[in-house]
Amino acid sequence: MIRSVLRAALVSAVALWGAPSAAESFVIVGAAVVDGTGAAARTADVRVEDGRIAAVGPGARGKATRIVDGSGLVLAPGFIDTHSHHDGGLDAHPDALAAAAQGITTIVAGQDGGGPLPVAELFAKREAHPAAVNVATYIGHNSVRGAVMGADYKRAATPAEVERMAAVVEENMRAGALGLSTGLEYDPGIYSEPSEIVALARAAARHGGRYISHMRSEDTGLDAAIDEILEIGRTVRLPVQISHFKIAIVDRWGGTAPILAKLDAARREGIDVTADVYPYTYWQSNLQVLMPGRDFTDLAAAEYALAHMARPEDLRLTEYPANPAYVGKTVAEVAALRGVPPARAYLDLIVESEAKGLSNTVIGRSMAEDDVAALIAWPHSNISSDGGIEDAHPRGAGAFPRVLAWMVRETGRLTLEEAVHKMSGLAADHMGIRDRGRIAAGQAADLVLFDPATVADRATIENPAALPVGIRTVWVNGVAVVEAGKPTGATPGRVIRRAN
Repeated sequence: MIRSVLRAALVSAVALWGAPSAAESFVIVGAAVVDGTGAAARTADVRVEDGRIAAVGPGARGKATRIVDGSGLVLAPGFIDTHSHHDGGLDAHPDALAAAAQGITTIVAGQDGGGPLPVAELFAKREAHPAAVNVATYIGHNSVRGAVMGADYKRAATPAEVERMAAVVEENMRAGALGLSTGLEYDPGIYSEPSEIVALARAAARHGGRYISHMRSEDTGLDAAIDEILEIGRTVRLPVQISHFKIAIVDRWGGTAPILAKLDAARREGIDVTADVYPYTYWQSNLQVLMPGRDFTDLAAAEYALAHMARPEDLRLTEYPANPAYVGKTVAEVAALRGVPPARAYLDLIVESEAKGLSNTVIGRSMAEDDVAALIAWPHSNISSDGGIEDAHPRGAGAFPRVLAWMVRETGRLTLEEAVHKMSGLAADHMGIRDRGRIAAGQAADLVLFDPATVADRATIENPAALPVGIRTVWVNGVAVVEAGKPTGATPGRVIRRAN
């Protein structure tokens, strides 16, 4: 009886947390190796031992116990998702299939100023219960501000509060966070003064950290928001990255050239500014994000937002606990149901949600495809998903294969080598991750084997969980976690702490 109970418990634990993850020795032969540096593809053997790449090229076969035939396929470094929310689903889905099936082997959490505190607890949890992917994280400004200021956050912080926030940032940097993240369009960070952000960025920089930001505006205040992140880089002298870079206002569609010229000039000045981009023309956030003044009685501001940032027919509710019947409906459809103008319905949705203390989530179409492509093609942009494991937005399951299909095969805006570089080596550089992102001896054996002729996303707004095609095998730390689009059950992912 006792044995049967123990056996049942073991089966249950394996089902929840994945199968044992033992690295093996093997050689991948015959594949076109795109090594993540941007260098031209070359056919080479790659030997993996004990979770690391042991050799590349002639003589790599060595004494490996198994041969993996990669003929006709591309072998690339595992993709690094530098702006991910997939961590939120790892307890329920340790296989991380929405991410891993894309070829993502490392996710970077703590984005948009969010994430759990303290970071040490997140790391301890992931070490006790590994997932199929590696996890790194930033320390989120909104989390820190909330911990210090509580409910009284709709104001500038006092010097004493900023000092306490800086101490929290430093504590979490010592635990291994990559740096500081902000979400300056969201509460409570939207109320912060630029001087507060500079002070906290300095705290991160004292530990070799970086700064990544969902900026104060991606639409009407875009120029000022870019100026702020550049000033942080200039003043604090740390790398700064623009999160999910976009032009989310109709009036400025087609205007990427002057924006990129400003960033190039900043880089020539010595500011290490970079960006990440996801390959979609629609975003996912909350309804409030279109109202930076946070005056939800301002009908004129709502009318402006719906005319210039996202039309009511292009704002689709994906979560609305205040009235679940509205999920899947657009603001235009809700307005028609209520018999009121769209701007009135939009404001009422916000007010009713906040009155009940509830959140909301919406997908909005605000970007032009040519602008998205131009921002991706900027030499200092890497690819991100901004997605989650159970996500109403297709980016959660499709972002990286979509770049390979759309930007490489369909439009030729990127070469295969450029795209892989943006997904791996460049992404690692932007995050300060040193032992991943390239196929070279000594690097961690995070690898993805895919068919360049067929790799493509399948996720849509109607079916956001649809998995991509064309990706054959994904290895994390030398262990296969995906085979032919299916999870193996292995959970070899590790915690990645900031490299000192």
